Amino acid sequence: MGKQRKKPEAPLLKVLAGQKQTRPPVWLMRQAGRYLPEYRKLREQKAGFLPLVEDSKAAAEATLQPIHRFGFDAAILFSDILVIPYALGQDLAFVKGEGPKLTPTLVDHNLRLLEKTPNRLNPVYETVRKVAATLSPKTTFLGFSGSPWTVATYMVAGEGSRDQAVTRAMAYRDPQAFSEIIDAIIDQTLDYLSGQIEAGVDAVQLFDSWAGTLSPQQFERWVIDPTARLVSKLREKHPDIPIIGFPKGAASRIKAYIADTKVTAIGLDETIDPYWADQYLPAGFPVQGNLDPLVLLSGGDALDQSITTILDAFSERPHIFNLGHGILPQTPLTHVSQLLEKIRG
Repeated sequence: MGKQRKKPEAPLLKVLAGQKQTRPPVWLMRQAGRYLPEYRKLREQKAGFLPLVEDSKAAAEATLQPIHRFGFDAAILFSDILVIPYALGQDLAFVKGEGPKLTPTLVDHNLRLLEKTPNRLNPVYETVRKVAATLSPKTTFLGFSGSPWTVATYMVAGEGSRDQAVTRAMAYRDPQAFSEIIDAIIDQTLDYLSGQIEAGVDAVQLFDSWAGTLSPQQFERWVIDPTARLVSKLREKHPDIPIIGFPKGAASRIKAYIADTKVTAIGLDETIDPYWADQYLPAGFPVQGNLDPLVLLSGGDALDQSITTILDAFSERPHIFNLGHGILPQTPLTHVSQLLEKIRG
């Protein structure tokens, strides 16, 4: 369990320090984004997603928009997990209708031929400084990065996929080359998260969005081990920083993930039964989650019932209310208000 850092009034940091709250603090993954009309307006002013990330003033505004509208208990940095490959020397583009593209792909390209450009991360640190200077002492500021496995899947294949087959095959075929990619990601992510912390974030989250596609042995090798190394190295530099791990799709393997990575808290996706999690995860261990984004999209009685179930399941442990994955762009704002009213009474 992490020691509570600055902002002693912040409910979310109290949860990360192991203190159960009367009502759970709440924030939503991808809360700074396309479901907000003010974000869509801001995005229209930019030539694309990456120029928005690289404009620190605009990125700070995007970070703060959901706080101004809904008063969430945490602001999460507006950025993207793929700034790490960008800093490692891959070219990054966000193609409309297709998603992010990285070149050259590492499935057929030597990692050593990339030219590192860590200065590409400087605008993110400036965004952190701008946001940190304005947030209330009660609002936690979350930084984040992608976990090594998930970032590697994009670097190898050059894009996202449903089953990560290209990357999984490479990891089997040439584990040495793949290990070098993982190691490079760990080193760059360590510097990146340290930079965020030094600029003013209060805690960080590790997104492992594609953790669920691996076999048990590969999960141990490419999710747990690299994450454990990253967490250990980060704690050497910043002993008090709370770290939330989010291995989406890990199912029952989250028990081993918690034990071996030594994260401060675990984010649960919507496929995890919250009653199972409360029964089988370590007593008093902070959990985050895990409302289905589709039930938030649907609203009504189904939303109320799902919220009640999660609140009941985690009523006796430190809990951060969140979604099981990112909020869907078409989610009505009234449904977000309904969620907050239900949680906050």
